[in-house]
Amino acid sequence: MNWPQQLIIVRHGQSAGNVARDAAHDAAADRIALNSRDADVPLSELGREQARALGLWFASQPEGKRPNVLLSSPYCRALQTAEVFREAGGTVEHEPICFDERLREKEFGILDGLTTFGVAKVFPEQAEFRHLLGKFYHRPPGGESWCDVILRLRSVLDTISLHYRERRVMIFTHQVVVLCMRYILETLDEASILKIDQEGDIANCAVTEYLFDPSAGADGKLQLARYNVTAPMRQQDTPVTSAPDPIVGRRG
Repeated sequence: MNWPQQLIIVRHGQSAGNVARDAAHDAAADRIALNSRDADVPLSELGREQARALGLWFASQPEGKRPNVLLSSPYCRALQTAEVFREAGGTVEHEPICFDERLREKEFGILDGLTTFGVAKVFPEQAEFRHLLGKFYHRPPGGESWCDVILRLRSVLDTISLHYRERRVMIFTHQVVVLCMRYILETLDEASILKIDQEGDIANCAVTEYLFDPSAGADGKLQLARYNVTAPMRQQDTPVTSAPDPIVGRRG
């Protein structure tokens, strides 16, 4: 068995960036009103509530269904989600949170912080390139395409299979990373993953889970057990939030 017993992938709770992005789009503004680096954007108060609800939900599960390895994007909003989750009893014990920079948000380069309106106004050629290439292949100057994210995530999965086999691993990360993980683990193509993306946004603190199936293939494989599940928040009467996928902006 070269895989963890269980792999849980969670998008961070609602962030201050998500709130600012929504306000910017509602106002048809060119830029999102944030003065910090994307990496430093914290959770909103509701985001902390969502992370706590997630932790309480896992705390109510049998020990064999709670994670015993915690991996996180180094971005503040992901780390805070992991910390609040752990404080609420979501892990078997007080597990350490291990950073992995390969789990960070997709980088937007020169378009970072712009709304869709702002891109069309400030960098109309980039808006046209994205229209022609599609979000899967478009790489803004200084930024990443989805393919670039997928490339770094392949090495993350190699690390997980090497060091955390037969463990219960939980990852705290960002929306594009969750989708790109699905692309890799389920051997999807561009059309399939973009169709999943178009069907609905990944909610903040939603659970995507894979379980190892020893009967799948010659050596067994991870099989999708649930996707974008918001039951933890609903059980705790915590509002569920998500955000559409803009061309750019601090939101994931």
